[in-house]
Amino acid sequence: MTKEPTFTIIAPIFNEIDNLPVLHKRITEVMEQSGGTWELVLVDDGSTDGSTELIKSFGEQDAHVRPVIFARNFGHQIAVTAGMEYSRGDAVIIIDSDLQDPPEVILEMIQKWREGYEVVYAVRSEREGETFFKKFTAAFFYRLIYRITDVKIPMDTGDFRLMDRKVVDVMNAMKEHHRFLRGMSAWVGFKQVGVQYKRAARFAGETKYPIKKMLRLALTAITGFSYVPLQLATIMGFISAGISLIAIPIVAIMRITGGGAFFGQATTLIAVLFFGGVQLISLGILGEYIGRIYDEVKGRPLYIVSEAPSNKSKLSDEE
Repeated sequence: MTKEPTFTIIAPIFNEIDNLPVLHKRITEVMEQSGGTWELVLVDDGSTDGSTELIKSFGEQDAHVRPVIFARNFGHQIAVTAGMEYSRGDAVIIIDSDLQDPPEVILEMIQKWREGYEVVYAVRSEREGETFFKKFTAAFFYRLIYRITDVKIPMDTGDFRLMDRKVVDVMNAMKEHHRFLRGMSAWVGFKQVGVQYKRAARFAGETKYPIKKMLRLALTAITGFSYVPLQLATIMGFISAGISLIAIPIVAIMRITGGGAFFGQATTLIAVLFFGGVQLISLGILGEYIGRIYDEVKGRPLYIVSEAPSNKSKLSDEE
């Protein structure tokens, strides 16, 4: 019987053909120093640039590599989820494939895990090769999430982290479709600690998280871990109702006394537009939450695999 690996490294791949050889080489060099058996789960998220074929060739040439090939693109968070379900290690490390997260930091994470920590997340102390706009919006996003969510998600952290098998098993049992993994790993609890690192510039290729995807991820994080938007809709409703109650007697008095300021249709139109805007905003917020409920009740699988190893993790085999 083959011994289960001590460590699983998960790298989601979407059109990263120029980064893959360097990623494979650096992870191999790092894990040879780890003092444990290991596997590298490469999840191909519907690549179209030849990454799929390269991943398969790695799997044929290197026994450590386990390719998981999606039938189409399902997104970064779902690709990482699939990697966790196919992982077999006692500790699981998630790392991006663009080499902005240096594989060498894994050794420090492993040391913390051996000290007894069950989640070791990487904190970005510096960010190379990123614009002021990206740094500003990222800092704003992390601080906003920290303040309004029910779970205290560590600031300036991404998905680059190590998780103990017990943590991974709990997260594998959480099947929500709109996934924010760094929030989920904070929500489960356990003994957690951060390690600081300098985030490097992308080695090659273009970012897979443009503004549109960043906003979508932010929306998922907020709606998945906070009721603040719904509370804001309620507050706006009370404010608009309060304005109406104050405005009605004022307008009545002005008209009785002959004040001309409130005659005509302009005031009526402004009031209708204001209250209509408040209602539409409130409906939009409700729609976001209801849409997520709709996605959950459909019961569709999180992803569809075209090719993958026959065995998943123990928990996934039981389900």
